[in-house]
Amino acid sequence: MRKKQDIVRTHYADNISQRKREILEVAAQLFAKKGYRGTAMREIGEQTGIFGGSLYHHIKSKDELFVELSKAALLAASDRIAEAVSAHAEPWARFEAACQTLLEIQLDPDSLTLPLMNDFHDVPDDVRHAVIASRDAFEEQFRDIVNQLPLPNYIDRSIYRNLLLSLINGTGEWYRPGRLSPAEIARQITYIFRH
Repeated sequence: MRKKQDIVRTHYADNISQRKREILEVAAQLFAKKGYRGTAMREIGEQTGIFGGSLYHHIKSKDELFVELSKAALLAASDRIAEAVSAHAEPWARFEAACQTLLEIQLDPDSLTLPLMNDFHDVPDDVRHAVIASRDAFEEQFRDIVNQLPLPNYIDRSIYRNLLLSLINGTGEWYRPGRLSPAEIARQITYIFRH
């Protein structure tokens, strides 16, 4: 499973300074733990040892941080799903692989994707619009997967996809480790959505 720091390291590679990387890692942890409203730039500065204007030399605002981290988390999730799906040619196998990978991401206690996406209702409108744009780009992957499925013509693929993503994104509300693994849940989802 990818930790919050891994998402920052993977997404940004070597194209940012060590200081900015540190700021992003601390901000990711704070946003995931305390949410958008509960996270203050002052606290990010305290935890990184970067204060006042020096912090704003690296980052313009809390809003920018939130948007940047949301985008990075969704891109990392998208990359993982693309890798899992690429191992399969058959449409239903691709569907199940995508479901399993997204479940693994959403059920990982260190996942950054779910806390950020759940928190986007508390952010200012311009931030929410930027996060929604990133989310919509992420969902294109599932649009393509669903469009390849041999579904009857009377099924609206948009509704089908939205129901699927709502189901997977809500799994953390009821899931308890021990009974079924993400792979087994993905298989059950595939059985249900195939019929």
